[in-house]
This record gives sequence, C-alpha cells and structure tokens, in this order.
Amino acid sequence: MATRLGLCLPQAPQYDMGRDVPDVARTAEQIGYESLWVYERALFPEPATQGLYGVPGLPWPEHYRSVPDALVTLTLAVTATERVRLGTGVLVAPLHGPFQLAKTLGTLDAASGGRVVAGFGTGWSLDEYAAAGVAPFEERGKVLDEVLDVCQAVWGPDPVSYEGNLTKIESAVVGPKPARPIPVLLPANTKKALTRLIDRADGWMPIAMGAEQLAAQWRQVQDMAAERGRTKPIETAVRVNGVQYTAKAYDGADRAPFQGNVEQIVTDLKAHAEIGLDEFFLDLQASTRDAQELKDVAAEVFTAARAAGI
Repeated sequence: MATRLGLCLPQAPQYDMGRDVPDVARTAEQIGYESLWVYERALFPEPATQGLYGVPGLPWPEHYRSVPDALVTLTLAVTATERVRLGTGVLVAPLHGPFQLAKTLGTLDAASGGRVVAGFGTGWSLDEYAAAGVAPFEERGKVLDEVLDVCQAVWGPDPVSYEGNLTKIESAVVGPKPARPIPVLLPANTKKALTRLIDRADGWMPIAMGAEQLAAQWRQVQDMAAERGRTKPIETAVRVNGVQYTAKAYDGADRAPFQGNVEQIVTDLKAHAEIGLDEFFLDLQASTRDAQELKDVAAEVFTAARAAGI
C-alpha cells in the first residue's frame, strides 16, 4: 500500500509553541513523515453556548481552551523543514477575509518552496463566526465559494481582478505568487459540500472514524465524481483525529478506532489504508504529555506502520 503518512503539529496547551513546533516538525521530517498539519479553533466559549460540533450537550475538549493560530503554527514549521508538505486540516475559511487568506497562503507557499496544502472547511461554531465578523454563519457556504474564487484569482497571473460580495479587486499586481498551484482539499459532509468538492477542489479530506464508514464515504465521492463527469484524479488526505495512545494494549471490548498501544493504532491504520486512499495524518498530541513523548510515539508509530506494509 503506497500510503503517505503525516503528523499533526503540537497545538495543545501542554506544548511550548515557539520551541516545540519547530522541534517536532524537524524531527517528524527526519523520522520520515511526509506532511505536517494544523487545525483551527478560534476560541472556547465559557459558559458553552452550543455543544461540540453543534451537538447539544456534547462538551468541548479541554485542549480547545488555547489553540495557537493555525497559519502562525504552520509558519513556524517552514524554516525547520525542507521537504514535508505543510497542510491545514482544516482551516475554517469563512472566519477569514478571502483576500488576506489567499495572500497569506500564497506567501507561505512561496516561502516554503511549494509545500502548502490548503484544507478548507466551513466549521460549526456560532461563537467563532460572531467573533470573526466576516460574515454570518448562515452564509458560510457562499463565503467558502468566494474564498475559492479569490484564491484562484490571487494565486493566478497578474493583473488580478475580482468582484464578489466581500472582495473587490479592480486590477492589481498581487505577490508573491505560490511556488506552484496550491492543492485545495475539502471535506464533504452534505450533498452540497460533496458537489463543491467534485466541481471545485483538488481533493477530499475526511476524518477516519472506522474503516467501513470511510470506505462507504469514498464510494460516495467516486460515484458523485462519475455522475458529474470529473476525470481529474481526486487527491485524498485523511485526518486521524485524537489518537488515544496508551503504553499498554487497550483491552476493552468497546475499543474505539485508534485507541490503544502502537500495535493497535497501526492495526487500525492498516485497515483504513487498505481502502486505497493517498494519505493519513495522525493527531497524537492530545494523549502525549510533552514534545519528547510526542516525538517518541510518532517515531514508534511510523516505524511500526512501515513494518506492517503501510
């Protein structure tokens, strides 16, 4: 199975951002990981005004109390690495002004020599939308479409011209340009989102929540691509959220995917990788105490995964 492996950079409160992000990034590249990823969480409402993911009563994880800015975190990894791809998995695009987001990502890609992957989503937190002040939550799909339009314009040839609901560029030179076309990946949790993915994005960015479920989702993506006549390959990068690492094997009968020791995590990873998707990136940070443990576990998982044929 020719599967790429990536690692999420440390953004949890127990890590020192300025010291640990470059350290983990450098070490992950040396281990052999092929990509590094960040996610976005803008704030932590207290008291809670809605449940996690908008599910009533579902509490927000404690590590969401302090999440460093995604693009600043990714920037810290640029000069510490030379070859790994640098991805957002995901960035809540409608929380950002479309022009400034396109400009920042283009600059980051130029600085990294063409290694940025833009994973965009629409998010779910009403409080984050209110704080960002870009557009109402109800317009998130329209704003994402405008972000995609503006990125295409700003990353393309000069002079740049564009007029949308939030953005107006009369005619301008906008640089620096990305070192190469930045791949855009999107989740697809609704039919409308799936249509946007097929028609507008380079690839798909799901969450691994079980091999059978992921395989069914992938068939749905492929069916929609065939239905809409897409011939361009769909790149895939799967986020393995909140891996719960334990030093000893987890022996519970109701063990969730990616919960347990390295052997159990790799067993789950192999089952998912057999679906045939391009890349999996692991979020180990919540269950490791510090950067050293994160690096040690990341090395163990990578070595065991490659030994298992992944």
